[in-house]
Amino acid sequence: MSTDSRFTHKIWNEVELSKMVEGGIPFPMLSDQGGRIGTVYGVYDEEAGVDIRGRFIIDPDGVIQAMEVLTPPVGRNPEELIRQIQAFQHVRATEGAEATPSGWTPGQTTLKPGPDLVGKVWEVWKP
Repeated sequence: MSTDSRFTHKIWNEVELSKMVEGGIPFPMLSDQGGRIGTVYGVYDEEAGVDIRGRFIIDPDGVIQAMEVLTPPVGRNPEELIRQIQAFQHVRATEGAEATPSGWTPGQTTLKPGPDLVGKVWEVWKP
């Protein structure tokens, strides 16, 4: 989502993104002209008239689970975003019975939060 119009997004996808991602990006881009949504999330720069680069992971219940806000010259890491989404999905699927340590990817060891783990994380998790 950005403050660019849907027409600008269409051209950007056809001219730029389709050269970086085969077939262009596989999801719709949303327009926040006027910054209403960016204002709600605290990323709208009213003086510049743009949304600052931010990403929000919102769970199915509408709760923000993670957020990252970067200044425009710093790029984002889509692989890390996907990893975090997978981690949040795993934790949700286990109803919080498992936690994912730093850098966790599907198939790796998870942690079982509780009194038995206190002081023993280093025994369970070996990065």
